[in-house]
Amino acid sequence: MSDSLVVCEVDPELKEKLRQFRFRKETDNAAIIMKVDKDRQMVVLEEEFQNIPPEELKTELPERQPRFVVYSYKYVHEDGRVSYPLCFIFSSPVGCKPEQQMMYAGSKNRLVQTAELTKVFEIRTTEDLTEAWLQEKLSFFR
Repeated sequence: MSDSLVVCEVDPELKEKLRQFRFRKETDNAAIIMKVDKDRQMVVLEEEFQNIPPEELKTELPERQPRFVVYSYKYVHEDGRVSYPLCFIFSSPVGCKPEQQMMYAGSKNRLVQTAELTKVFEIRTTEDLTEAWLQEKLSFFR
């Protein structure tokens, strides 16, 4: 592995939090926002939200710093079925420091594997995170 690619470990407490989040019973939208602790070279929990729509979630993300989000979303399909997909959203805004971008990009796959997620999306500006955007992305997963 290249020395320039920084892959951060996932905080053990965060691993447990993600495991609990995966099996939550609530039916509202909820999110876990994670960041890289540069000093510890570890992905850590930044904040947790309950009952948060996408439009509100985007206001919680920094406009100039990357973040990872695991989002439990109440998705109503066209045929009326309801599901609660867990989405991994990598917020990687244009204009953040290249060093920061590399740490996050290098750590993304490990975090996705740790959280055992398959619906993985990326946004380049927090404005992209809307209900319509999320529904469009999820429509590919029938």
